[in-house]
Amino acid sequence: MPRTRCHPRTCGHLLLAGLAALLLAGCATLAPVQEMSDARQALRAAEEAGAPLRVPGTYQQSRRLLEQAEDNLSTGEFRQARRKANAARDLAIEARIRAGH
Repeated sequence: MPRTRCHPRTCGHLLLAGLAALLLAGCATLAPVQEMSDARQALRAAEEAGAPLRVPGTYQQSRRLLEQAEDNLSTGEFRQARRKANAARDLAIEARIRAGH
């Protein structure tokens, strides 16, 4: 059976395409550690500003989103976890602002 050889330029492009796919896949599967931390810090700041008493609905919604993000993180659903952590952070910031601090 004859061996087929790949043209150097074609092989190079295939190699680059494969590496790019691996890099993109790797980026998509990274745990959202920073996003989770940011959401927790924003919730603490909202709590310190009195958000649980002054704007309980917004504050509780933020907490629920963070809990859902933690669940997603524990099951490896990193994209969902990232999305919910960012939403939790945004709501916590809104709660802190609306609480008056």
